[in-house]
Formats: sequence, C-alpha cells, structure tokens
Amino acid sequence: MRRKENKITQRIILSLIASMVTMSLSAQTATKRPSLVVGIMIDGLNQEYIDQLRDLFGADGFNRIMKDGIILQNVDYGTYLDNTAATAVIFSGSAPSVNGISGQEIFDNEKNKSYPILLDPSKIGNYTSETYSPSALLVSTLTDEVKIDGDGLNQVHSIAPDAIQSIIMAGHASNSAFWINDISGKWATSTFYKDVPSVISNRNYKKPLSTRLDAIAWEPTLNIKSYPDVPEHKRSYPFRYIFAKNDRDRYRMFKASACVNNEVTSVATEYISTLSLGNHSGVVDMLNIAYTLTPYQYSRTPDSRVETMDAYIKLDRDLAQLFSAIDSSVGMKNTLVFIAGTPARNRTRRDDEKWNIPSGQFSTRRAISLLNMYLMAKHGNGEWVNNIHRNNIFLNHKLIKDKNIDIVSMRQDAAQFILRMSGVANAYTIDDIIARRVGENPEALHRNTNINHAGDIIFTITPGWSIEDTNQSSNNNLVVRAATSSAPVFILAPSVKAPKISYPVDARAIAPTVARLLRIRSPNSAATTPLQF
Repeated sequence: MRRKENKITQRIILSLIASMVTMSLSAQTATKRPSLVVGIMIDGLNQEYIDQLRDLFGADGFNRIMKDGIILQNVDYGTYLDNTAATAVIFSGSAPSVNGISGQEIFDNEKNKSYPILLDPSKIGNYTSETYSPSALLVSTLTDEVKIDGDGLNQVHSIAPDAIQSIIMAGHASNSAFWINDISGKWATSTFYKDVPSVISNRNYKKPLSTRLDAIAWEPTLNIKSYPDVPEHKRSYPFRYIFAKNDRDRYRMFKASACVNNEVTSVATEYISTLSLGNHSGVVDMLNIAYTLTPYQYSRTPDSRVETMDAYIKLDRDLAQLFSAIDSSVGMKNTLVFIAGTPARNRTRRDDEKWNIPSGQFSTRRAISLLNMYLMAKHGNGEWVNNIHRNNIFLNHKLIKDKNIDIVSMRQDAAQFILRMSGVANAYTIDDIIARRVGENPEALHRNTNINHAGDIIFTITPGWSIEDTNQSSNNNLVVRAATSSAPVFILAPSVKAPKISYPVDARAIAPTVARLLRIRSPNSAATTPLQF
C-alpha cells in the first residue's frame, strides 16, 4: 500500500515539475509586444496594381510587405466611402453611423451652407488659418488607445497631406497632427494638439516647400518602355508635371501628385530619428502616415494609367526608405506596421467625345428648380428645397412643418420625382435607408449613413455622367464611374505568421485586430471580433 502511495506521489511531483518547465519555456518564448506601431493609410491602393508591378518593385518596399506581412486582399467598407470616412472606419473600428465621420464635408441644412466636417472655430490654426479639431469624431480611436495605454508617457503623432485625414488618424489624444497647407505649402496644425516637433519648425523656416517646389517635377521614374501594358501612343509622349510659382493651385496639385508621398516620407523618417520613436522604455509609440495613389486629377488626359503606375513605383521606394529608417532606429522586429488602402475615388476625367461613350450632365441647380416647381404645384408656393450637396437633397423642414405636411410622405414624393430625371440611377429617402429597405446592400448603406449629416433624399448618378454642382466647382469636370467598396490591408507584426486571406474582411475588424496584436484595449465603439492569425 505504501509503495503504491509513493508511486502516486512521484507521479504528482513529476507532473508538477513538467508543468513548471513548460510554463518557464512559455515565458521565455512569449512574444514581446512591439515598442512602435506605424499606421499607414494609402488612398486608392489597389491590389491589382501591386501584382502587376511586383517585378518593377525593389525588395524592401511592397515586396517586403507581400513576403513578410499578413495580406488581407479584400477588406470591405460596405459601400463606397471617401478617404476621410474610410480612415475613420479603420482607426475607430466603427461605421459612420456610429463614429460620426461621414465624409470630408457636411451640409448644415439650417444655415444652408457646407463646411469641413472637423471645422472647429474655437481652435486656432498653427501655420494656417484653418481651424480644426477632432470634436466631430464621436468615439475613441486606435491612436487614442495607444496613448492611454502609455499613460501619456509615449509619443503619438500623425502626418498627412490632408488636414482632415491627419486629424482623424491623430484622434483626440495625440501629441501632434500635421498636414500641408493648400495656400502656403507649410506644414500646419491645430492648437488642439500641443506639440510642434523640431522637424516641423526646421522645415517651415529653414527649408520650406515654397523654396523647393520650383525644382520638383513629376516625370516617369523608369524608362517609359518599362511600364507594362502601355499603348504605343502613350510611350511616345511621357508625362511631365511641374508646380509653377505663378500657379495659385500649385500646392493642391503637388498634394494630389505622387511627389507628395516623398515629402511625407522624408518628414516621417525625421520623426522616427529625432523623436526616438519606439525607444521609450515600457511604452508603445505610434506614428501615423497617409499617402495617395489616386488617379491624378490634374492629368492632361483621361487615361492616367502611366502616372498611376509611376506613383506605385515611387511609393515602393518611399516605403523602402521608411522601413530602412525603422530598422536603423528601433528595428522592424520591434515594430508593428499596418497598411490600409481606401477605395479609389469614383470620378475620373471625361473620355473624348469621339469614342461615343454615353454621357450627360446632371445640373444640381436645374434639379432644385424642377423639384421645387413640382412640390409647389402639389403643396403651394414656397422654397421647398434648400439645396443639393454631394448627392444629398435637403428639403425645407421649417416650411414643411409650418404647412403641417407629413415629412415622410414629402420625401417619398420628392424621391419619385428625382428618380425620373435624366442621369439619376437611384433615389432613396433617409427613412427607407434607416429602415434598411433599399440599396444593393441595405445593411451596409444603413451603417454608412450618418443621420445627422444625411439629406432627406440620397441619389446616385448614372455612370458616365458628370455633376454640375455650384457647391463643388472643382469636381464639375469629373464623370461618375462605378466604385469599389473594398481595398487591401497589410499587417507586419513581429513573430506573427503571414497568411494570405482572399475572402472579404469587414473593415471594422482592423482596429480591434491591431489592438489585439498590441495587447491593448480596442477603441470603445469597435464591436467586431478581431481576426485570429
């Protein structure tokens, strides 16, 4: 009996020892969390272009991402969103109906005017007259959660060509958010953010863009014959764009070009080295960056495929430069990088009339006039329509209330009339959108519509048509094309295997996934389950 008890005791002891050894080994092999996270938004990123141009890329840019990173080929935003709203989805883990960011601009129906969604007159611009803050962003972001996790002892910064995108990436708690001012070309910010890194001060005073832009020209990086699938006539006339001093749009043109990506990269690498990002003990630092790959809106011809391919080649070199700076400072093995594409814009230059592509022009002024006359014939005199802004029709709520008319019926009546106009493909009332009764994907249309910013009727234009809109003069020459609502996302994380996922992934899953890899809280509105690798 005693011998049997001794054997049992020995087994228990051996089991305990084995467990302790296993726990010890697990502790030794546990992955140290990254000390730096770099979030990169790329407007218009397209997986097909990456696949097409891989042989022209170097080893350390896109090819490094494709080799070592987690590849999510089809990250679905639900419906088409501009880069402002798409960036908010990625960083908050929630849709516009929740996070409050429905697009670059919104329309105030009571004041009958539009304004940038992040406009905040209570703030002051620094190196700019623009007054912005993230107050319209109603939820926490991945950036905020990184800052909170470090108890404010870490460094968190954002840089982008565009003001709104920079601030959304920065969130509410960042040290700084900078962008390129459209008028002066200086790197600008809002007094909402407290830090002005020396990198910015040196650039603005010692080597401002205004003194360098005359020497910058955008022309093919490679021999024109190297670009694949280029028609012969495009090979004969390589593009070249300059940003002349006497052109008042020179900074806007520069910001829309592939050249701006190098400027952003140069600032980003200086941030990494001068601020010692990733080298602050016990905390995670974060740097957010935005690039553009959208078709060049100032292109001389509708066919800007060579410019787009060249933009990818230039960005490949910029990414290699960025990764090299990270390797030199903190090491990629200590860094988590996530790269999220946003859907390419759904408007391009009109094709030459000689091709006989069906087209037309939808005039918002004419639509307002005709709809108003129709409603007057039914309901009496009055200005029944306030305005049309970005495919949203805003009715006169005060007049409708004063006349004691049911607004739901009025919206339905107006939508049916608009739908009969030439060039209109679809017209939905906000009531039908909220009730999830309309659209090819009713649930996605519902979550991507913010009721506080939407009009009474939302309509879409027939592909090939352009919109003549007095509120959007810069877009009046662009025609509508069917737009995708997806883009690729890449994640490079230390000690994480690199799967390739081709099935659709909800864009709202990116923030909680990155948060899980960083071992921090997800943003407070992120309800989607993190991806498991």
